[in-house]
Amino acid sequence: MNLLEHNRIAWNNEVKKGNQWTIPISEEQIQEAKKGLLKIVLTPFKAVPEDWIGNVVNKNVLCLASGGGQQGPILAAAGADVTVLDNSDKQLEQDEKVALKYNLNIKTIKGNMQDLSMFSANHFDLIVHPVSNCFIDDIKPVWREAYRVLRENGKLLSGFNNPIIYMINWEKADKTKKCIIENAIPYSDLKSLSDTKKKEYIGNMIPFEFGHSLTDQINGQIEAGFIISGFYEDKGEELLDEFTNTFIATKAEKVC
Repeated sequence: MNLLEHNRIAWNNEVKKGNQWTIPISEEQIQEAKKGLLKIVLTPFKAVPEDWIGNVVNKNVLCLASGGGQQGPILAAAGADVTVLDNSDKQLEQDEKVALKYNLNIKTIKGNMQDLSMFSANHFDLIVHPVSNCFIDDIKPVWREAYRVLRENGKLLSGFNNPIIYMINWEKADKTKKCIIENAIPYSDLKSLSDTKKKEYIGNMIPFEFGHSLTDQINGQIEAGFIISGFYEDKGEELLDEFTNTFIATKAEKVC
């Protein structure tokens, strides 16, 4: 099975289903962004601190694995020159629709977040990377490529899952309302799911996910050359969120 192709089809299906990460922003949000009121999310609920983003007017911004008509249009409305890269063509169509409707400067590219070879080194001032690297099996290339394409003093704003969520058997948890730990981290749907379950995912166009260690998520950025200068946690809507935050966001800077 081609993981990249399966997850592309699966996320195209998520657009049809109306997944929260596929619904474009409103006209009100566009108008607020044009006034300089930037409110974007990397995780389900908490807005990114404004000082993490800074002034984006005339800045080159890459929205990495960030299709869906959300972060890209807000940044473009605020005056940035935005490129949105995503594996899902239907997700990119959401950005294209918003860009056309509001006359925004957005370029869309269908691609793999692990391979940014279409961009030259030192090209972007800011990379916005909301929760998405749970859909690839190796995240270290993402950090290395992000570092390469950022200019000096550029910033990478990332959101990702706390891997604890992949330790839980959610099929049992949804029935018993108890979190039962069954899986080790790093986690892979491809290795842990039964053959029957994997066939179900393929047949129903459900994305395969991966629970990466915090070492790969955070130290992976440091190994790529970044300095981590910002951090916060956020909650989702799972049973586990009653006990701990299940999402993390980081600000990483390329200081040469």
